[in-house]
Amino acid sequence: MTPDLTDDGFLDGRLRVWQPRTGYRAATDPVLLAASVPAGVGDRALELGCGVGVAGLCLALRTGAQVTGVEVQARYADLARRNAARNALPLTVVEGDLTRLTLTDAFDHVLANPPYYTAGSPSADAGRDLALRGDLPLIRWMEVMARRARHGGTVTLIVGADRLAEVLRDMPATLGSVTVLPLAARVGRAAKRVIVQARKGGRGAFVLAAPVILHAGADHGGDGDDATPLARLILRQGGGFPQPLSAGFGECDGFMKNGA
Repeated sequence: MTPDLTDDGFLDGRLRVWQPRTGYRAATDPVLLAASVPAGVGDRALELGCGVGVAGLCLALRTGAQVTGVEVQARYADLARRNAARNALPLTVVEGDLTRLTLTDAFDHVLANPPYYTAGSPSADAGRDLALRGDLPLIRWMEVMARRARHGGTVTLIVGADRLAEVLRDMPATLGSVTVLPLAARVGRAAKRVIVQARKGGRGAFVLAAPVILHAGADHGGDGDDATPLARLILRQGGGFPQPLSAGFGECDGFMKNGA
């Protein structure tokens, strides 16, 4: 490992990942994204914009799915390949622009964590700036995702809650049975992230699922781990969200039985 990289543990160290020290760095979002995909052993999944591979590797580790990642930045694509080999997980990485893919296969699941920002001050690190402020509209991401999914397959993305209206407005007509799962840091806080999942050819009604609460209590009370049971299952133990995403999460959503 070179000095410009860090060696980071995900899922309580079950996954070891090399990341740029000063570039874009994966945190919890790709782990939450991977946990929402209803893949099984032998399924084929495609991640667009895979970065260093965290979401794809989490998905492969949890489900045994065969994952293909697409990444436009050569440095991140190389790290994703190295991280896959290091963890002995089935992640194949294709370097290239997602709008010019030569892949012709249809996948059981397509997932993405698109850049959140379209404006603002650019980052001093070009790689981080592209990852966070990509100039490709969300509609183009979703068009590619819809094309690459097989009929009946899932399309899943995690975005900032402020872009949910854009996602719903521009979702391709081939996608249906849409579920939106809000992610809130604490009880009483507005959701800042949402997971959106649809099925190609789906005809089910739109579902706005109950929010998932990631931390117990109204405020951070100290240095201890205050993750809710569901957040701990996903972020520490490598588990997945209960399926379907529209299902209730019981006590795992961070609320006490009395609703407090």
